[in-house]
Amino acid sequence: MTHAFILGAAGMVGARLAAKVAASGSIGGHKLDRLTLADIVEPRTPDAIADGLAVTTMAADIAKRETADAIVGMKPDIIVHLAAVVSGEAEVDFDKGYSVNLQGTLNLLESLRAAQHAPRLVFTSSIAVFGTPFPPSIPDEFHHTPLTSYGTQKAMSELLIADYRRKGLVDAIGIRLPTIVVRPGKPNKAASGFFSGIIREPLNGLEAVLPVDPDVRHWMASPTSAVGYLEHAASLDTDRLGGRPNLTMPGLSVTVREEIECLEKLAGKEAVDLIRHEPDEQIIKMVDGWAQSFDARRALDLGFTTDADFEAIVRLYAEDEGIKLKG
Repeated sequence: MTHAFILGAAGMVGARLAAKVAASGSIGGHKLDRLTLADIVEPRTPDAIADGLAVTTMAADIAKRETADAIVGMKPDIIVHLAAVVSGEAEVDFDKGYSVNLQGTLNLLESLRAAQHAPRLVFTSSIAVFGTPFPPSIPDEFHHTPLTSYGTQKAMSELLIADYRRKGLVDAIGIRLPTIVVRPGKPNKAASGFFSGIIREPLNGLEAVLPVDPDVRHWMASPTSAVGYLEHAASLDTDRLGGRPNLTMPGLSVTVREEIECLEKLAGKEAVDLIRHEPDEQIIKMVDGWAQSFDARRALDLGFTTDADFEAIVRLYAEDEGIKLKG
């Protein structure tokens, strides 16, 4: 039997993963007898819990070394590390971004090294590790040139993950997530939040602000796909990664204009009319340095999968939220 620890379980993706794992009593094919959920604020206990599974929740600040020591002291067999300060907040609060996104990861790795405990560690990185200029489709081998503090922190953490794995100190895999859309609930401080907002708000009868040009193209995936990536990474034979444990997840290359066209198809022109174009120079500058398309064949060859198309993403969101579409 196995103990899984989800760090960042109060976030949108973490909570979805926690709910699925708790209900099934397994992750990536591993039968669990224990599941621990942690975040900076204590996560809620999932509604459905499989028979025989003990679920514990706790508040945990990974920026503190003693927190990492306590986590490792529980001897989890699988750690899913989702804890992070999001892109926009990391750019504004330089100290907080480095404290959580870099030092927090280093704390966890150092605690594992000190305890001589080498579990499966699934680290969530980001496509923000790449920066312009780009080739038309970015391969895994493309060099890291992040243009934000968040991307820099994730790139540095990828190097740490690779080195600690090389030394046999952890069985690690790093997965670079696409931007996740459509995110439910209220907007967070991620600079990419408008990719969700221009769909989510109109579908809920609310006005949305579009801060960039409609021709902006970006790499996206649904929350359902994100959970699937994490589950697959938890069970993947990491020997297949060779010396490169960090890889880009498959996704969809979609323009803002294509998002809006999909919204009109599924919800009508009245939904589109709720989008107000209001350029934001700070966000425009950040987005101009983001990747648009990836060659994710390495992840695909390793069994990772993603959404069929953007319409499927919107339909998943509507189904989850109980929203009736017209199209």
